[in-house]
Amino acid sequence: MKASVLYYLQYGHHIDIERRQAMDEGRAISEQLEERYARMSGLDPNDPLREQLAADYLDQMGSLPLIEGYPYTEPSDLDGIRALRPEYGQRAERQNAASEVADIADRVYGAWLGRSAGCLLGHPIEGWRRERIAGLLRETDNHPIRYYISSDIDLSIAAKYGVVNEGGSYGNRCVSWINNVEHMVEDDDLNYTILGLAVAEKHGYEFSPDDVAEAWLNLLPALRTCTAERIAYRNLLNLIAPPASASYRNAYREWIGAQIRADFYGYIHPGNPEKAAEGAWRDASVSHVKNGIYGAMWVAAMLAAAAVAEKMEEIVMAGLGQIPATSRLAGELTEVLQWHADGVSYEAAVERIHGKYDEAHPYHWCHTISNAMVVAAALLYGEGDLESTIGKAVMAGFDTDCNGATAGSVIGMRNGASRLPEKWVEPLQDKIRSGVDGFGIVPISKLAERTMAIVRSNEAYRSL
Repeated sequence: MKASVLYYLQYGHHIDIERRQAMDEGRAISEQLEERYARMSGLDPNDPLREQLAADYLDQMGSLPLIEGYPYTEPSDLDGIRALRPEYGQRAERQNAASEVADIADRVYGAWLGRSAGCLLGHPIEGWRRERIAGLLRETDNHPIRYYISSDIDLSIAAKYGVVNEGGSYGNRCVSWINNVEHMVEDDDLNYTILGLAVAEKHGYEFSPDDVAEAWLNLLPALRTCTAERIAYRNLLNLIAPPASASYRNAYREWIGAQIRADFYGYIHPGNPEKAAEGAWRDASVSHVKNGIYGAMWVAAMLAAAAVAEKMEEIVMAGLGQIPATSRLAGELTEVLQWHADGVSYEAAVERIHGKYDEAHPYHWCHTISNAMVVAAALLYGEGDLESTIGKAVMAGFDTDCNGATAGSVIGMRNGASRLPEKWVEPLQDKIRSGVDGFGIVPISKLAERTMAIVRSNEAYRSL
């Protein structure tokens, strides 16, 4: 079995991430556990003793109390989350905004297209650091980004930046440079959006976390999952049901996975951020806790708001209205909003994000909070323009395909398909290749039509 597969199946590989996660959560880590960590770190990753010690270590870390004076309150249950929302979010002013939603079919199609475009832009450079991205873009006259990234470039530049065509991910034949693709390639970001559609088609608006878990097991191969999702998948196979599937020996419980799964719940609740966030919570609670859940709720609520709002600040705030004001995520997103209001430049804002989080370390590179800050900055400074927004989301580094997809999705919903630039839409050829069972290569327009069928099944939107 390949080492990349074993990485998420062996507990011994998770100890460094767990330690950082516990520190961020404010866990009171004892000297004994620090000694245990040091001992395990010195053992070979494949040593059975390390695996045994690591499993016990994960169990103990998960049960630690918080340090005295920890400044954040971060529940994972829906009632607890709602109780700590800011006052304007608790009012849920758009409980029924059907009358405010215009051209919703065009907006939903735009969201699918924008998500695909942003993901395709960031996909071939996923895992690259900001400096490497900027270097390639500058030397190929594409900085700031004006089009998808190609591998059909001067050979010396390709060699300098490690641009290769072989080694595509998720079953894709080649790396997804624009010159290698014929449609939107498979990626986990779109697999989960499609999976959300499958869940809603089968179970309707009142689907449960158990329904989401069942859909994973039925429709999504285990090796199409990563990090928190793969741990949760393992837990589900071991009959550990939600919400315990999210926390049991899951060091990745606040990583970006739930945030990239949430868009669909905004698509089917146009104008209703509260209900969109609730749908995202049901999905996220299968694999994530605390800020991992909040990132999903923030994204879904933004997408619901983008169907009825024009101002990007209002859209970002609508997302913030559905998560605890007492959370780390809320604090960091509020800071990004303040930078923008104070006239801090986009470049300076990105520099500040990198000053807080180290994209060279996997924990920060793939964490919900660091990437949510990138998305917020891209949305605010992109000012509603698809090209500017997805370009900024990708140029900032961190998880490029995820952030490009989320930012593009929001802009697509806000602007609608009819207002998206042809040069970003045409290469998609209105098709997505999916790894979700039963979908294969499917027209994006068909996914939008099926989404609209669900929207119209809701009494509030039946006339749309």
